[in-house]
Amino acid sequence: MRIASGRREEDFEINVISLIDVMLTLLMFFVMTTTFVQHSSMKVTLPEASTTEQSRDEQNLTVLIDADGRFYIDNNEVLNPAVDTLKEAITRIAGDDRTRAVVLRADAKTQHQAVITAMD
Repeated sequence: MRIASGRREEDFEINVISLIDVMLTLLMFFVMTTTFVQHSSMKVTLPEASTTEQSRDEQNLTVLIDADGRFYIDNNEVLNPAVDTLKEAITRIAGDDRTRAVVLRADAKTQHQAVITAMD
């Protein structure tokens, strides 16, 4: 004969709290990583390029500035780095053509003042 102790046999129970925590974590992960696409309401007509290529590289006036701050205009060095001398050299090389594009190229280690002087 079995004498019953003070403990009752507990009913079988499934603990779902940890499952709910995992599901909420996954739901938050997917919501945060989902990309939401917003379509703009403004309709824009983009310009199209012509099929003919124009060779304008020969017409550009190139001003180069090296790391030491020396100026070169179309591979000719300007000896004096003053603004007036640089203007005179550009005028001499460009001539009367005021519509000629000027391309300014500077070395990565060039001081900002040299680039500003060339832009002036």
